[in-house]
Amino acid sequence: MLTPTGQDKPLIMLVGLGDLSSRLLAMLLADPATNRVVVAGRDPETLRLRANLVRFTAGNLGDFGSVSTEKMDLHDVDRTAETLSRVRPDIIFMGASLQSWRVITQLPKDVFEELDQAQFGPWLPRHLTLNHLLMQAVRRSGSAAKVVNAAFPDAVGPVLAKVGLAPTTGIGNVANIVPALTLAFAHAAAEDPADVEVRLVAQHYFSHYVPRFGDAGKGAYHLTATVRGERLDLPHQRIFAQLNGRLKRLGGLDGQLLTASSAMRVLAAMATDSGTLCHTPAPGGLPGGYPARVTREGATVDLDPSITLDEAVRRNEECQRADGIERIDEDATVTFTETEMAVMKRLLGYECRSMKLADSAQWADELGRKYEAFAARYAKTP
Repeated sequence: MLTPTGQDKPLIMLVGLGDLSSRLLAMLLADPATNRVVVAGRDPETLRLRANLVRFTAGNLGDFGSVSTEKMDLHDVDRTAETLSRVRPDIIFMGASLQSWRVITQLPKDVFEELDQAQFGPWLPRHLTLNHLLMQAVRRSGSAAKVVNAAFPDAVGPVLAKVGLAPTTGIGNVANIVPALTLAFAHAAAEDPADVEVRLVAQHYFSHYVPRFGDAGKGAYHLTATVRGERLDLPHQRIFAQLNGRLKRLGGLDGQLLTASSAMRVLAAMATDSGTLCHTPAPGGLPGGYPARVTREGATVDLDPSITLDEAVRRNEECQRADGIERIDEDATVTFTETEMAVMKRLLGYECRSMKLADSAQWADELGRKYEAFAARYAKTP
């Protein structure tokens, strides 16, 4: 693996410094190949305090790294473009969203489980809107930075790809389930996990469903595992059951640690131009997630020979329907599935069956207001 030094070390910009990006920042600063960072967001003072905390923590471990801050409001596309032109990051990590995926997990358990039947697709405008603004600013700035997106990349990427604004790749989702699958195959085959190589094609629905229920539900996918080049032909149900049994993990806020590590794997591969095998959602704007080789240029899909790219895309589009998105048209219009949207209408009074990209912000605002009113009914009182 290459280790950049001096002028070869990339400048990595983190847009938004919430829980995920804060965890990622700690990992970036602990690696000499990735410890040149600038953090951008709307509140410079809060950014400075959080960045200093992480920087001091890295110092305790022997590497202070370099961290600076920039004020950035993604709603001001021109000012964001000016900032990108001046700072000139090599890699941009998009950690901002109008609503974190984990917000609904804070509802009472029975309420969350009922709302979760809507799946993740209907929440798309809350994740797409800021990404659309950022990518417009990247284009306007003339920046050659590679953009790595953490906010529902499985669907955000292919929507923005229709208008030539797709982030370079995403992180999380498909990547988050691969370590557990690797350990499950190794356990079932009595092999060392270090010798097991998993390749998975799957959309967000699959990676969300399997660890919770121990099976694939309605999710189409393609999964292979090899040991020293030899195929492991084991029943997938036997593998999936372990993820809801002996390999069950913490989720919610605690689970952000796993997502941060998947982001770190991608960013480190970019920083070192290593060609590391990663699992990434939406490489080059494709729907869903894929195994991919990651270099400084981005993520190149690296499928098992048993499946073609066309078939991989088809399975991810099928899995996407299980996640509440019927299709994404060539003009970037998104059609949502009737069954999943019906859950949103019944619980939140929100219904969007079809969304044009230009209307994403309006739908995001409406969904945000209606969710806040819904959640307020379950807020704990002193």
